[in-house]
Amino acid sequence: MGVTDPAGPLMDRDEVDRALARLGAEHEAIETSLLALQDHAGRRLLEGAELTGTTRERWMSADASITLLWAYFDAYTDALRSAREIRARRRWSSREDLVELTELLRGESVTVAGSATATANAPTLLSAGGRLSERFSLTALVDRMNELYATSLNMVVTADAVWSALPARIDLLAAELQRTRKLAHSVGVRPGEHPAGDDLERITRTLTKLREDVVSDPLAFWVPAPGSSAPGGGRPDTAVYDREARALEEVRREIDAVLTVRQDAEARLIKLRDVLSRADRTLAEARTARGEVLAKIAATEVPVVSGPPTVLQEQLATAAEYRRGAQWHRLSPLLESLEQKAEDELLRARESLTAVTAPLAVRAELRGRLDAYKAKVARHGLAEDPFLIERYDAARRMLWSAPCDLRVAEQAVLRYQQSVAEALGAPRVPQQGGPEDRRGE
Repeated sequence: MGVTDPAGPLMDRDEVDRALARLGAEHEAIETSLLALQDHAGRRLLEGAELTGTTRERWMSADASITLLWAYFDAYTDALRSAREIRARRRWSSREDLVELTELLRGESVTVAGSATATANAPTLLSAGGRLSERFSLTALVDRMNELYATSLNMVVTADAVWSALPARIDLLAAELQRTRKLAHSVGVRPGEHPAGDDLERITRTLTKLREDVVSDPLAFWVPAPGSSAPGGGRPDTAVYDREARALEEVRREIDAVLTVRQDAEARLIKLRDVLSRADRTLAEARTARGEVLAKIAATEVPVVSGPPTVLQEQLATAAEYRRGAQWHRLSPLLESLEQKAEDELLRARESLTAVTAPLAVRAELRGRLDAYKAKVARHGLAEDPFLIERYDAARRMLWSAPCDLRVAEQAVLRYQQSVAEALGAPRVPQQGGPEDRRGE
């Protein structure tokens, strides 16, 4: 919408003609804008909707502003028509005509009478204190129309933008929600029986209320763009919608997990039984090994091996019952928990076996080291050395006797290593546990 020039001195004929041409172009632009606003889909929706909250209050003001706009435009049209008639009286306008035209085109010559209802509902700043008639210059009148048009158009465009964006998205999400509810019901995911079923009920209630609120009060779901003065500058507030869409996606993943359980429940149960059986066998092996260690190794602390946890077997039996009863929604979380616990139990059993058999591993390592040094002695032609034979036999008796004192046997092996090193002229082997004992020599 346009802006006329400010007031000035007496206009000549050329100035009048130029002003009338400009005003005619402005009139056409204003009329086009008002007709576009009148036909705007958002305005028609606002007229027919049952509004609430912020939107209802602002629409009452905007509707009154639009009514005033047409009144102002009619007055503007009348003033322009009068100016054209005066200018058309004669080819060369007289001074009296120019005085009249100057007053009409630049003075406060336009009187606008508005209805009481429209004036009362229009914005306080624009309704001039609620007066039923006002006087304007054409410049002031265009400025007033520009203000009313901007606020009215912004309200209409904003409401239309929200209505164009959110309800359709909510409907699509609601349709997906209904499909998910049917799928959930088919696998036993129901409200009160599974958390995902409760989530579906909550999402349904939230989306229903969200759609009602968006339809009745769209302006409550608008986030203005910072610093923007253009009509409709901003975006629809989709925070609630986005949150519920994420929640529905989480429920969908949960139901997919339940469907997966239904498809491969038997295979997973078989694997679970196998893992728990391996854990039991490993624990049994650890208990047997502990008895062997206690019989063969002396002065060694051997950890106690606990029995298999009965709670896992009970939960496994419960999972089998769920499968037989097609209670997939209950079987799904139970299987996930059991699979992790079974792996943990197998790991614990293996760690127990390793801890229990550690002394036997140490003895085996000492035996291997002793034999390796004996072979080394033989390669160097010292197999008949009586001192080395004595040290070897002493260490061997300790390692092959039961129970075996590992600490003493290790010292005997180290003494044999040291004797071999000395016999071969190699550096001394560091001895653990104290100074070297040479009394046997």
